[in-house]
Amino acid sequence: MSGAHGGPGPSTPQRTPAPGDLYAVPPPWDIGGPQPALAALAGTGALHGRVLDVGCGTGEHTLMAARLGLDATGVDLAATALEAAERKARARGLTARFLRHDALDLAGLGETFDVVLDSLVLHGFEGGDRAAYVAQLHTVTGPGGRCFLLSFRDEPPNRPGRVHRMTPDGIRAAFADGWRIDAIDAVTVAAALAPPADAIRGWRTALTRI
Repeated sequence: MSGAHGGPGPSTPQRTPAPGDLYAVPPPWDIGGPQPALAALAGTGALHGRVLDVGCGTGEHTLMAARLGLDATGVDLAATALEAAERKARARGLTARFLRHDALDLAGLGETFDVVLDSLVLHGFEGGDRAAYVAQLHTVTGPGGRCFLLSFRDEPPNRPGRVHRMTPDGIRAAFADGWRIDAIDAVTVAAALAPPADAIRGWRTALTRI
């Protein structure tokens, strides 16, 4: 949930490494639990098999999958966040794998997954990087696999920032090839510093890899 790239191993080139102190102070999107819009999937059977959490941050969505008894992997660039995720897994008695790996080189994992989760990563990319990221998602999602993405909506009261807020048309364009868009639902994105009156509006997109 870092909102940027995951993080590579020593032999993989990094594009924009996250600052080492990114999680020294918890960022607003680190709410101490999974985002409600993604947590709602846990009781529906949508999460199954091997689950990859891209930009996992401190691991709440990876651990949500692990709590269901699934084979859960989280990737991120922020080493501080990954260390926190591993501490959480130990404290909760859960088994999950956390890797420092780049979201723009998911193919470098050499693996495919049944379900891929993206909490606030897609909207951090635009142009060629967005197309490259979507291609990487396709590579690691097995045929017929599912992908669930949470992103900010392009409408008030969301404020301008480093993210590129999404429209349904933009989402459809990004996933026009190799994907079936099952749903684009309007949801609320929880943030530690956002009062209810200033809630962040988002989209939860459900996709099937074809």
